[in-house]
Amino acid sequence: MMRFKLLLITLMLLVVMAFKSDQQVIHPAIGDPAPDIALKNPQGEIMTLKSLRGKVVLVHFWASWCRSCRIENHAVRRAYSQYKDSSFTIGEGFEIYSVSLDSDSTVWRKAIKNDRLDWKHHVSDLKKWDSPVIESYNFRYLPHNVLIDSKGIIVAKSLLGDQLQAYLSSHVAE
Repeated sequence: MMRFKLLLITLMLLVVMAFKSDQQVIHPAIGDPAPDIALKNPQGEIMTLKSLRGKVVLVHFWASWCRSCRIENHAVRRAYSQYKDSSFTIGEGFEIYSVSLDSDSTVWRKAIKNDRLDWKHHVSDLKKWDSPVIESYNFRYLPHNVLIDSKGIIVAKSLLGDQLQAYLSSHVAE
């Protein structure tokens, strides 16, 4: 009987621990400050995320070898064209800070050109999945987008395709 009680208590503790681990928030979470990123652009100059404070910024994680990313690039490009000069309830203007998980700079630059990604903030450390940025932003799939307000606070995550358009249009200042 004592063994049964001990087994039952152990099982209950395991269930409670499993439930708690499912409830954990993955950080950085919405409402958290966005971790700064300082990586090189295709010309070798360091570009920081914090230099874009004051604007609404989409941190767009992608790679040239990722087919879904290349499709998502078209949606991101449309959003940039439509909203780059807009005023929002969460900030003034819209910028994109593209972080590539490529390992070959030539292929990366070619993808930027071919996909007509005409904003100026493209960065990479050319380490693919070994980049420390992945740990800072805690994601495991591409494409991955994080939207940051003018104060550097994360306001949305995983906005892909039409979700990005919908979010931005619902936050345009009147």
